Amino acid sequence: MKNDNEMNKSLFLEQLGDTPQLRVLDFLIDNHFFDFPITAIAKGSFVSYNSLRKFFPSMINSGVVAITRRIGKSDYYRLNINHLFVKNLMRLDWSLALSGGKNNSTDEIPVLA
Repeated sequence: MKNDNEMNKSLFLEQLGDTPQLRVLDFLIDNHFFDFPITAIAKGSFVSYNSLRKFFPSMINSGVVAITRRIGKSDYYRLNINHLFVKNLMRLDWSLALSGGKNNSTDEIPVLA
């Protein structure tokens, strides 16, 4: 029997692959209005905390993820929707959702350069 994560895999993950980094990006794209502590990001994206700690600093350093606030000893993070890479990922996610995963090779998707 498959777990909930495999049964409810998003179109984003089906098309781009199911890696821990993409799971985190998919979770943050889906919840881009909110900020989360790193433990909630790990839980929500079905990635182990230790795996997340290995690659999350590079996401912060590249500007894809931003620190929004600090509560107690916990930093809260959210997707930096002003980052060009993030804008294009969100546009891709939206176009996949609109197409329903169909292969519409005749449709053009504008990409910001």
